[in-house]
Amino acid sequence: MPASIAIGLSILHGGAVSVATVAAIFLSNLPEGLSSSAGMRKAGRSAAYVFGVWTTIAAACGLSSLAGYALFGALSPGIVAAATAVAAGAMLTMIVGTMIPEAFAETHDWDGLIAVLGFLVSFALTEITG
Repeated sequence: MPASIAIGLSILHGGAVSVATVAAIFLSNLPEGLSSSAGMRKAGRSAAYVFGVWTTIAAACGLSSLAGYALFGALSPGIVAAATAVAAGAMLTMIVGTMIPEAFAETHDWDGLIAVLGFLVSFALTEITG
């Protein structure tokens, strides 16, 4: 949800969410969602449960975006920058704590290359939509 708050914060500065921001958040959430869904199914959860969890998360993310826009609008640029940095830190924490160990366990020989490709895609999105 920190990324959702960042979306709301980006609306404050430009009136619209950049394509690069939405694409980066989508691309970062896709493997996380697939991994979590597979884990829930492996644990015996029903498809309805998995879809229910993700529907709830999607609604919470929408509310977080609204909160980022509504609550941070009157705050100083320094506070907005700090909130954005915390959101970025939360995403990095999730990646380091969850995604990297799982990727290493599953794709031991390819994890470094996949990580580099992810950074290249992020860079390309920034340059294209910049």
